[in-house]
Amino acid sequence: MKALVLCSGGLDSSTCLALAVKEYGAENVLALSVYYGQKHEKEIEASERITAYYGVAHRTLDLTAIFAGSDCTLLKGSDGEIPKTSYAEQLSGTDGKPVSTYVPFRNGLFLSSAASIALSNGCSVLYYGAHSDDAAGNAYPDCSERFDNAMNEAVFVGSGEMLRIEAPFVQKNKADVVRCGLDLGVPFELTWSCYEGGERPCGVCGTCRDRIAAFRANGIEDPLMKGESI
Repeated sequence: MKALVLCSGGLDSSTCLALAVKEYGAENVLALSVYYGQKHEKEIEASERITAYYGVAHRTLDLTAIFAGSDCTLLKGSDGEIPKTSYAEQLSGTDGKPVSTYVPFRNGLFLSSAASIALSNGCSVLYYGAHSDDAAGNAYPDCSERFDNAMNEAVFVGSGEMLRIEAPFVQKNKADVVRCGLDLGVPFELTWSCYEGGERPCGVCGTCRDRIAAFRANGIEDPLMKGESI
């Protein structure tokens, strides 16, 4: 059996990759990284480090053109500032809508594209790293369990029941993901989560805040933040 893992270079997807390698062996795992017009390439660079560490085959896909009309603040085409507050604070002003860093239906697009690539390469399982913290409050609705169930059903039926989606953290929070990664020995120092593209993580965007808190919940410091007073 072979598996495809959506690998962004972040903490969650890198832990998914470690799980897949443990389950199927590096020789049976294909990693897919997607460029979608991000303001920086730190994620892609991190995915290259992580996939090289695990010795898995690695492919990239450019879907930038699809998001050309979006004003998502993560994208190069947006003049908006990336918020420097927690997701909870951001959601207090969205009237129930996703946060400004939500890329329109990104996970749906990624999973659909990855499903085609997975089937073309003989894979029968497709991993991605959605977790409950991102889905909370409708910040990223395409990280929710409801979304995962719907996409899994669509992919399973649409593939002639040859491919299923595996989202091992969809009912877990980011602290749980870190705990799993620590147990698996994931080299978190090679990953990148920050929405900014500086030399060091900014420490104050939504994803940095969640990441720092997740490591602290496990009684350790984020390896990317050592020496920083956040």
